[in-house]
Amino acid sequence: MGILDMLGGPTRRGGGMSPIMVGLMGLLAYRTLKGKGRLADMLGTGSDAPGTGGPLAGGALGGGLKDLLDRFRQSGQGTKAESWVAKGPNQAIAPHELETALGEERIQWLMEQTGMPKDQLLAGLSNELPDAVDQLTPEGRLPTDAELTSVRPQ
Repeated sequence: MGILDMLGGPTRRGGGMSPIMVGLMGLLAYRTLKGKGRLADMLGTGSDAPGTGGPLAGGALGGGLKDLLDRFRQSGQGTKAESWVAKGPNQAIAPHELETALGEERIQWLMEQTGMPKDQLLAGLSNELPDAVDQLTPEGRLPTDAELTSVRPQ
């Protein structure tokens, strides 16, 4: 099972990822991918080499997830973000709360990568992000790098 399978990634009919899924993956790997080509192109390759976890394997995804949760804590949305990691129901986050937590630079970068307008991007991310984080943290905690790299496409 791959990372996209864990996230239940919606795809377009043509086989590519939806813009919201591209945005989610970009958000989780922002620090690693910022400044490297078009995110959609990178994610479309699936992996850097046969048998590897691709650009979002291990440390990139784990570090990005930790960084993202830290941003939510710093912006006053820590309780909501912690609910996504913990076992139990996920608290919703409104688009304007997400905008404050992410900051203008990340939002602008994600708009460029996905081709989506700001309001549509924030609405989609506010709808999908809690479940995405929840699925990446099934044990109620951040996964270790070893746990992330052991998730391989079938």
